[in-house]
Amino acid sequence: MLETTVLVEGESDRLAVEMLAKRLGHDLRMERVSVVPMNGATSIVRFLDRYGPHGAGHRLLGLCDFGEAAGIGRALMRAGMGAGPLEDHGFQVCNADLEDELIRCLGVDAVLDVIADQGELASFELLQRQPSLRDRSVEGQLRRFFGGRSGNKIRYAPMLVNALPEGQAPPPLARLVASFES
Repeated sequence: MLETTVLVEGESDRLAVEMLAKRLGHDLRMERVSVVPMNGATSIVRFLDRYGPHGAGHRLLGLCDFGEAAGIGRALMRAGMGAGPLEDHGFQVCNADLEDELIRCLGVDAVLDVIADQGELASFELLQRQPSLRDRSVEGQLRRFFGGRSGNKIRYAPMLVNALPEGQAPPPLARLVASFES
């Protein structure tokens, strides 16, 4: 069985992918799937050299933010994986980022429930009152909440995935995990 390496931008993405895979009944170790955070999409060349066709020869999949998609595409092409849409190469693209996808999939109220369960609703409400954030949408404020404090993305990613209703997941994340079976 061919080893599969899933390249993701960061640790929060790794945790979200692994949590959804677990919820869907995947045993990543048995399926020989490793989710590898690159510590930023700009590091992809190093990971393609290590795991790609000129390295270990693993089956490669990935998840990236829209803003990083063009760079990922160029890196895949340079690594000999061809041109074309990222999805054709097993890479799924989030509209903005994974947190944005999770917020839209869950809905604001469910996300606020997760924050409240962690005792941080007052902290979020304080953030909402900051002059630079007052005019942003609640979704934008939530993205700032998750991305603004060190460790929040990592802490909340698995909780947000765990809060998803059964059978519901952001499309890029759902397609990525479904491709583990291919």
